[in-house]
Amino acid sequence: MSKSLIPVILAGGKGERFWPVSRLQRPKQFLSLDGSGTSLLQATAERLLPLAGGWSSLWVITASHLATGIAEQLPQLPQTNLLVEPEGRDTAPAVAWTTLEIIKRYGEEAIVAFFPADHWIDDSDKFCQTLLAAAELASEQGAIATLGITPTYAATGYGYIEQGAEVGRYGNLPAYRVSRFTEKPDVATATEFLESGRFSWNSGMFIFPAGVMLQELKAYAPELIHPLLEKGVDAYHELTKLSIDYAVMERTQKAYVMPVSFGWDDLGDWNAIERLLKGDRDNVELAQHIGLDTHGSVVYSSNPEEVIVTIGLEDVVVVRDGNATLIVRKDRTQDIKKAVKRLGTEEKYKNLL
Repeated sequence: MSKSLIPVILAGGKGERFWPVSRLQRPKQFLSLDGSGTSLLQATAERLLPLAGGWSSLWVITASHLATGIAEQLPQLPQTNLLVEPEGRDTAPAVAWTTLEIIKRYGEEAIVAFFPADHWIDDSDKFCQTLLAAAELASEQGAIATLGITPTYAATGYGYIEQGAEVGRYGNLPAYRVSRFTEKPDVATATEFLESGRFSWNSGMFIFPAGVMLQELKAYAPELIHPLLEKGVDAYHELTKLSIDYAVMERTQKAYVMPVSFGWDDLGDWNAIERLLKGDRDNVELAQHIGLDTHGSVVYSSNPEEVIVTIGLEDVVVVRDGNATLIVRKDRTQDIKKAVKRLGTEEKYKNLL
């Protein structure tokens, strides 16, 4: 595997839609949601190690309140490769600061790749092959490459990427110029995108030469990159919250997309557990569960000695964790985030966050 590829894990975020198992000090990436005992963060690191050529070239950027947890979960990660943001400012500042730090160590020719900490990938070998192909694309074209997920349904919870002209094949995979990025569409638009065959879901994975990203940040987000160039991380409090999509990807002429063929899920809420684990079972049970006339449901408990009994339930999620219980219809799981915000408005419930 190439040692010139520097993988970076974006390990901030809250994962509020997995409350109550996900909390402020224990975000989604720290959880094992499939019963394996390996957290999403640990699985991401293990997947990236062959690309990095070892721990010395794997980087993580995270928020200050999560730094201790990251170090505990990834004890082999060099301390110098853990960047700690003083405050979360979204993905553009994270990408910008990390890119500058990597340039200091490796130079502008280094190929950098950013990955969310909490996604599920089903085929690590195919994943690595795809990333090496994307790194080749980034190097040869001076590109900011992104991986596009072939849509399987008219999803309204993902951003979309429209393919433009094909520019060649890398690692026997086709690569295209990006025609446009589109934010989360309504159902009619998502259906149109799906039927056209020209759109993929935005995976949130980006691969680029460090110098190219620096150049594009200077062109499209000078208010972000110049304070970091002048003051480094001390400039963080001055920075506007911006996503890398908005700051660069939706504006640059150097965006390319490579559709992928491995299984992927961003594990956005509890319904993802059903997608991954259900198979031909009636319910997904990550708990001791006695269910009478209970169908199509997800039942989870963090206490292996606890028993959950359900009667007459259909298409619901039941989650028990310590001092909190969640019961929600599967078609309302996106509203968990609203409920968590509500908890935060009342002092007596803030210990549940």
